[in-house]
Amino acid sequence: MYVVFLGLPGAGKGTQAARLAPITGLAHVTTGELFRENIRKGTELGKKAKAFVEGGLLVPDEITIGMLLERIAQPDCEKGFMLDGFPRNTEQAQALNEALATEGKQIDKAVYIKVSADELVRRLAGRWNCNQCGAVYHEESAPPRQAGVCDNCGSTLYQREDDSPEVVRTRLVVNLKNLEPLLDYYRKRGKVIEIDGERDPDAITEDVRRLIEAA
Repeated sequence: MYVVFLGLPGAGKGTQAARLAPITGLAHVTTGELFRENIRKGTELGKKAKAFVEGGLLVPDEITIGMLLERIAQPDCEKGFMLDGFPRNTEQAQALNEALATEGKQIDKAVYIKVSADELVRRLAGRWNCNQCGAVYHEESAPPRQAGVCDNCGSTLYQREDDSPEVVRTRLVVNLKNLEPLLDYYRKRGKVIEIDGERDPDAITEDVRRLIEAA
């Protein structure tokens, strides 16, 4: 089973994929993880990606997909994967589809977690991050035990500049322009599962699990 998670920033794609991984047995794969792991190991693809990452540029699709194909060949992906952070547009979706086809695979479901813009602004504007271990907190729904300090590693938390309400709304408008045609791409292929992302996280997890396993 090969699944992609779709939704605007803050919808909970990564959270739900992480929750579902141990339940479904599907590996949770993120593009950020792929980049960091390949750069850390100094792989050929990692060396190519590093130049783009350090320059603040988007890593070309062929490099990302090359990393992805290597990743899904690993034993923990035997049952399949849940992909978070890719594809971000229809061009990437098509490239991913063609690459998987060479392996005799395809995307089975595209899980769209739908959340209103106002709710996303509330979520993102209260978000705090740890730049050491990658943990994410929220000042309302998931605050750290000590304000400004990561529970996991004790590092100082920071808030991204693009998490201010005004910038968040602009980001959402930009992301929506790519998301809508991407949803159309998967809808035409009968792949989309739409989930109300403004409910209790446990209820969302159970709905996604049920729909994936019924596929």
